[in-house]
Amino acid sequence: MDTIILGIESSCDDTSAAVIKNGVLLSNVVSSQAVHEAYGGVVPELASRAHQQNIVPVVHEALKRAGVAKEQLSAVAFTRGPGLMGSLLVGVSFAKGFARSLNIPMIDVNHLQAHVLAHFIKESEEDNNQPKFPFLCLLVSGGNSQIILVKAYNDMEVLGQTIDDAAGEAIDKCSKVMGLGYPGGPIIDKLARQGNPNAFTFSKPHIPDYNYSFSGLKTSFLYSLRDWLKEDPDFIEHHKNDLAASLEATIVNILMDKLRKAAKNLKINEVAVAGGVSANNGLRNSFREHAGKYGWNIYIPKFSFTTDNAAMIAITGYYKYLDNDFCTIDKPAYSRVTI
Repeated sequence: MDTIILGIESSCDDTSAAVIKNGVLLSNVVSSQAVHEAYGGVVPELASRAHQQNIVPVVHEALKRAGVAKEQLSAVAFTRGPGLMGSLLVGVSFAKGFARSLNIPMIDVNHLQAHVLAHFIKESEEDNNQPKFPFLCLLVSGGNSQIILVKAYNDMEVLGQTIDDAAGEAIDKCSKVMGLGYPGGPIIDKLARQGNPNAFTFSKPHIPDYNYSFSGLKTSFLYSLRDWLKEDPDFIEHHKNDLAASLEATIVNILMDKLRKAAKNLKINEVAVAGGVSANNGLRNSFREHAGKYGWNIYIPKFSFTTDNAAMIAITGYYKYLDNDFCTIDKPAYSRVTI
């Protein structure tokens, strides 16, 4: 009998639904919210209202593209957390009502775990390029920067994580300081490709073990920019490509130094990257360089699976379904948690 999972993702500002059949992706629909651009960041109240408008048509479209009737679904998997509480409540409430109306199981998914398991999304039966256990995963996004030891689908250990700001947040804030807009990731990435990564030097943190810190880098960037603007009011316009390239290179170096250390100490050469920042060109190139230099087998997700999407929720739900790992209807959403 076929196992067909509907995945629902609503942790931040993207409403998404996906359908997976026997581990193979049939559809993945994402509705993004442009309303936040004018505010330079996600406004929680506006995000939750947009989710309410989008969730029914997004789920309908996902089922339609998959060619699946709702009565064929085996279970509904949904992001329970972490994320913005108002946004999560929309997805969680819909999933509960939808599953109850069909009398099928519900599967709660940890959003961070789903980012890691995005590497196991298959787009065809022949798609077999997945990491082998155990592997290391660098999870980098607007809200998280972690090095995770993945021993199995349901066995992950956080080796290190940011003690303050995440890498994606640092990029967004520095982009905002430069007046480049939001979200800053794609803007910095585009400018960096045309700049010199060695043009400027910013401070790097000295944090023990495998942990990260990016607040000092933000401060260093801000103060350096302030001093340069005193000498040249048009400094940003004259040097924005080099500033973007130098910022990106600094962040990538901080991320890769700790990951390289973990891979060496644990003697693991299966290494993956996940999360929104894994779409960054500089980080992807660094992974390829490390593969050649250190003999890593690297796993870089498709761009469509880097940002928040329901395909990663559905594949996580699929493996939990095989383990009969369901949740009861009384389980609430949660805004903060680690893997």
